[in-house]
Formats: sequence, structure tokens, C-alpha cells
Amino acid sequence: MGILDISGDAQRAFSALQKGGIAIFPVDVGYTIAGGSQESLLRIFNTKGRQATKLNAMVGDMEIHRSVHLLGQRERDMVSTLTEDYDLPLGVIAPYDKKHPMIGRLDPASLAGSSREDTIAMLVNAGPFHAEICRLSREAGFPIFGSSANLTNTGTKFRVQDIPQQLLEIADVVVDYGLRKYYHYQRSATLINFETMDVIRVGSCYDLISDVMRRHFSIELPQTTP
Repeated sequence: MGILDISGDAQRAFSALQKGGIAIFPVDVGYTIAGGSQESLLRIFNTKGRQATKLNAMVGDMEIHRSVHLLGQRERDMVSTLTEDYDLPLGVIAPYDKKHPMIGRLDPASLAGSSREDTIAMLVNAGPFHAEICRLSREAGFPIFGSSANLTNTGTKFRVQDIPQQLLEIADVVVDYGLRKYYHYQRSATLINFETMDVIRVGSCYDLISDVMRRHFSIELPQTTP
């Protein structure tokens, strides 16, 4: 029997989200603060001091990605290769199905704060806890949106003790699984717009992602300095 109760902890967090609350939980690329209602997302937005240009990302697994995002087969293969074959975390930006039931549950304000130019960002394949809360989200048809558990422009937090007190105070549930897997990058997930193939954010595992894209798809992502 393992020490971590991933199933129970994910259920606690998900139950709080369903009730309109806020949850802070671990993913491989840091700690996420998330909500599932207009009120909770607005409270997170205001507490973080977030700029209007900063959007929420949907918390989703590959099944949610495949049903919500609208991409061609080659682009779908890219996402699948990165996340399933190479087991890398990835922020996927792509056009979305406006008629999808999970999208239909969003109020206009939440949708506006989580989409841009008919695209939605989605964090995919970010560890066991992420997979479990995604399963709960998918099976209940209840969308979860979030962002890094930090104040704007202060860097991703990889330990709960580094999360600002203001954010801990508004969270109904905080799940602490210690130092996160990709802490050595000191960055959240790499974000790529798979419609345009633009790199929106260089983040965790960018070196590995670049290598996969070059070797399997002959795509040279922009070079970055260490």
C-alpha cells in the first residue's frame, strides 16, 4: 500500500471545486490553483493580481484533449507522441469545440478568461494526481481551470511552503505532495499553439520536447539559451 492517497486526495479537491471552491494541488510542473466556477476563478484572478492578458488553462487528460480540441491528424500525432510515447508534460493550445458539453457548462465570463481567438490552453500529462483529477472532471463532465499557484510574475512554486499565503488562505483544499518532479527547470509547462506551431512559453522539458519534434516531425522549435 502506498503512502499517498491520490484517489482520496483528488476526490477531496474535486468535491471542493464542484461546490464552487478553490483547490491547490500538485502536478509535475509545480503547484496549481484551480476553480470550477465564475466566482472561484475570479477570486483566484484577483488574488494573484493577474493581468487580463493572462488566461486560465483547462486541466485535461488526453481523452479530454481529443474531444475538446480541434486539430488535424498530424498535430494530434505530435501531442500523442510527446505525452504518451515520451511521457512529457505539455501545455496544448488549440481551437476548441464550442458545442462540447464541458465547454457548454462554462459561463461567459469564465470562458472569456480561459480562451483567446477561439483557442483554449490545456495542461496534459502532468503526473498521477493530475490524471486522477482529470478522470473525475471528465466523468462528471465538470470542467476545471487553473494556473500556477503564484502571484503574477513571481515564478512557479514547486513546494507548498513557497506558495504565497494569500493564495493558501483562499484555498478550500491544499494537497501537499512535496517537491514537484520537474523543479530543476524552475518553469511551468511548455506551451505550444499546435494550430500555428508557435511556442508561447518555453517551460519544463522544452529541451526534450524540441528533440522529439525535430526527430519525429522535422520541426525545429526556436533555440533558447540555458
